[in-house]
Amino acid sequence: MIFEKKLIPGVFIKRYKRFFVDIEINDKIVTAHCPNTGSMLGLLKKGNKVWISKTDNSKRKLKYTLQIIEENGSKVGINTHLTNKIFLSALENGAIREFGKDIIIKPEVKFGDNTRFDFLVKKKGTDIFIEVKNVTLKRNSKTAEFPDAVTSRGKKHLEELLKAKKKGYEIYLVFVIQREDCKEFKIAEDIDPNYFKSLLLAVKKNLKILCYDCKFSSKGIKLNKKIIFKN
Repeated sequence: MIFEKKLIPGVFIKRYKRFFVDIEINDKIVTAHCPNTGSMLGLLKKGNKVWISKTDNSKRKLKYTLQIIEENGSKVGINTHLTNKIFLSALENGAIREFGKDIIIKPEVKFGDNTRFDFLVKKKGTDIFIEVKNVTLKRNSKTAEFPDAVTSRGKKHLEELLKAKKKGYEIYLVFVIQREDCKEFKIAEDIDPNYFKSLLLAVKKNLKILCYDCKFSSKGIKLNKKIIFKN
């Protein structure tokens, strides 16, 4: 996933009304859009380094968008709108062994009356539904965690994936860890015990879990290496 323009460095000041953040750039305060509705637990510390993008779209009220926050010297991608793009790029390049290169990829595929899964992958007569989650939370030296707040939407996705399994689809849940500093991944049971229980039940019913960290560069963000699922 390549950024359209070079990102602008700044310093985090505060977040408010969920979608607004104040950023200091060269002694000037600008208000940027925050493309992450989660709690971003542990990241929103005044003085943290950040990187933002600027749009030329005249219809946008906020010209800046928060993209990356640096925590303890490590970059963390917070834009949830980029998660699927990062994963799609890896899929298209055949970088994910479980799916390979000889596949057909369809984003945002409707299932049932009220559900859209992130991807449908067709591989040698097998149809695979994939739901992708963005991960930013880390509370110890090596473990990424999800979710960072109670996620009723995430629980619903698990339920819908199991319905798809009953109809003959293979089902995958992919956690894209937009960080470089984690060695393993687990579900944050203390934050959302219901999601934890639902996910472990889904795994017993053949939901497959994949976890990857990301690699950051001045040009963009890409899926990097597979991370151990600890639960």
